[in-house]
Amino acid sequence: MQCRFADRRDAGRQLAGRLAAYAERRDVVVLALPRGGVPVAFEVARGLDAPLDVFLVRKLGVPGREELALGAIATGNVRVLNEEVVRGLGLSAAAIEAVAAREQQEMARRERLYRDGRPAPAVEGRTVLLVDDGLATGATMRAAVAAARQQAPARVVVTVPVASTQAYQEMAAIADEVICVLTPEQFSAVGLWYSDFAPTTDEEVRDLLAQAARARPAHGGGDSA
Repeated sequence: MQCRFADRRDAGRQLAGRLAAYAERRDVVVLALPRGGVPVAFEVARGLDAPLDVFLVRKLGVPGREELALGAIATGNVRVLNEEVVRGLGLSAAAIEAVAAREQQEMARRERLYRDGRPAPAVEGRTVLLVDDGLATGATMRAAVAAARQQAPARVVVTVPVASTQAYQEMAAIADEVICVLTPEQFSAVGLWYSDFAPTTDEEVRDLLAQAARARPAHGGGDSA
């Protein structure tokens, strides 16, 4: 097995090292996919001296097999379905709608909790770095890319510490650029590439977002318009 990351913060620091071309640029905004993407993105944003915010996306898990993604939803009423999974399992439209409705509620809860009334960052004409802790199927990130595109950014860059080769190739087809530290041939699962892959809590997300905002007081008002 190739080298692994100590934890998400370590992965973010290693990832930031691959992103030097985006450092100290006023057009760059780092958007994390909660919750696991936030500790990674915190280190990326700090390394690049870029603003950090969250980009709300929720995986749609197959009923009874929630680890298997049938698709994902994202801010802006974006829904991406994994047609192969949907057809293969014979999932009905009603079953999909039930899952989507439940995840929409959770996404709205997180939006309120993480932003505390702050507006979402303006991304039109900017370079958006979408960050997660890894890509297995890529369903969640596909929804994030589609949602980001709706806001007319200049570029959408997918940035993750580790990805399966299939997910990497799929992202390369829809993003302007994909930057990844590891793309192991034998992937198995994202968590296997971390020594510590403990779940990220809501409190940790809120704390990291607050730390990032305090670190950039001179820019905070203009970066999230």
